[in-house]
Amino acid sequence: MRARTRPVPLLALVTAAALLGAPAPAAAGQSGQAPPGKQPVAVGWGGAVASVDADATAAGLEVLKHGGNAVDAAVATAAALGVTEPYSAGIGGGGYFVHYDARTGRVETIDGRETASRSADSSLFLENGTPLPFNDAVTSGLSVGVPGTAATWERALRRWGTRGLDEVLRPAERIAERGFTVDQTFRDQTAANQARFQDFPASRALFLPGGQLPAVGSVLRNPDLAATYRQLGRQGTDALYRGPIGADVVRTLQHPPVDPASGRNARPGRVDAADLAAYRVREQDPTRVTYRGLDVYGIAPSSSGGTTVGEALNILARSSRADLADPVQYDHRYLEASRIAFADRNRWVGDPAAVQVPTRQLLDPGYAAARACLIDPAHALTSPLAPGDPYHPAACADSGQPAAEPYEGQSTTHLTVADRWGNVVSYTLTIEQTGGSGITVPGRGFLLNNELTDFDFAPLTPGVPDPNLPGPGKRPRSSISPTIVLKDGRPYLALGSPGGATIITTVLQVLTGRVDRGLTLEQAIAAPRASQRNTAATQAEPAFLASPEAAELQALGHVFAATPEIGAATGVERLPDGRWLAAAEPVRRGGGAAGVVVPDRR
Repeated sequence: MRARTRPVPLLALVTAAALLGAPAPAAAGQSGQAPPGKQPVAVGWGGAVASVDADATAAGLEVLKHGGNAVDAAVATAAALGVTEPYSAGIGGGGYFVHYDARTGRVETIDGRETASRSADSSLFLENGTPLPFNDAVTSGLSVGVPGTAATWERALRRWGTRGLDEVLRPAERIAERGFTVDQTFRDQTAANQARFQDFPASRALFLPGGQLPAVGSVLRNPDLAATYRQLGRQGTDALYRGPIGADVVRTLQHPPVDPASGRNARPGRVDAADLAAYRVREQDPTRVTYRGLDVYGIAPSSSGGTTVGEALNILARSSRADLADPVQYDHRYLEASRIAFADRNRWVGDPAAVQVPTRQLLDPGYAAARACLIDPAHALTSPLAPGDPYHPAACADSGQPAAEPYEGQSTTHLTVADRWGNVVSYTLTIEQTGGSGITVPGRGFLLNNELTDFDFAPLTPGVPDPNLPGPGKRPRSSISPTIVLKDGRPYLALGSPGGATIITTVLQVLTGRVDRGLTLEQAIAAPRASQRNTAATQAEPAFLASPEAAELQALGHVFAATPEIGAATGVERLPDGRWLAAAEPVRRGGGAAGVVVPDRR
């Protein structure tokens, strides 16, 4: 049983050597030593952490080594990612937190999604009745929702943690103060945002030192973020939701600090101090389906992750293991289940506080049976496929016109943590696009999200009800899919991924690769990916297109479009002997970082 009393404060929680290998130079742009080497797989005892970044994984492991539990370590890891992965996560964004409690055997979740202002309505992104150009909407205060990340951290620590916010933020403070080593992925992401960052003086000063792209191997410091974390640690999240940090956020989004010489029209946002003060995370029941004798738990709406992964699994459950033993049939049925589930997701899922969402019906095995009959082993379906009616399911029947797939940003990050007591966290956090809105809060060191562009600017299909239009205080639909899988009531594995709408298919493909194809977790994460989201063409990585199965799938009628990379998953698995296996990407996004408290030396 894990400790519930608050232990002695962590002394020297994370040393500079543990995080950075050596003291960093005094200023960004100077050459420094590389961060701890990334390893995509680790096996051992005492707990495990997997993330995209070695410094962040080290921060989480250090908390575990000093007696913290999985929730403490997850928040420490997330805060560190806010430093080293600032274009994907941070306190300017939000996310979804899934937790397994070893003491109670329960899986519980926190919806920390960003919200629109109370003054927002369905015309939020319309000008003269016409939707704004997407990129204009993104790089503006108008796209910024009330951030939920800090509130998620505080709620998770109070509900299940053993440490205070001040303690678990210290590793991230040190990384921000001393700096982290720039790798190729960070430089590439900065280059993709260079024109935007150049137009906002605070973003330019932080991410373009000396007006130039940061060099690979240089050290990037963020003392403003270190100070912001210290203030959050001392004052709690009231500093953001009712205090000076929040005042700076509101000032920034309502009056975007754009360089007048840039000529950029950065539209002001609507979020105000009252919106920040009114923000609440939602504690809610997870989604749950049973697949091959395993209990699969995910995040319920406002994210579509749990319902869409769950519906696809229920559809695949109609296929026997023998059906899926053939690699071509496995791929075919996985793609078709994804296609069908996305047809339903696009039509039915939104924020349940604002629209009626048939969560229970979408996850009903009877509804899956009515949809699974669409799958023909010899022929691929054609998209866009019309949705079914989960309220009145009928075999192979649809419910009118298909709803188009909206665009979702790809920039998100996922972490997975387990501890020695058997508690598990699967946590995905985001600021939406790579670089979010592009707007750094001056003096605070973090980017603001552009999550409100996850709303549909106007109904996607004329005449088809759209559950994902903007509204007052509404949460935009997400595809984030943090997942925990139990076997006989105990942790079996946990996983998640970034990647916009491809998050759902990545989680589904990794999970079924592990369960149906007999791959190890690390093999399932590394395997080539394809993503079908009820679109005419299925996105596929080059390695997938080069596989022998691709030609046979095309013969069945599948159409593919090449894409360089899909997702960047992490996961942990409890092995039969009690050890933890942590796994991350070996290549995607520059590779991930897996670690355990006590490595297995056998």
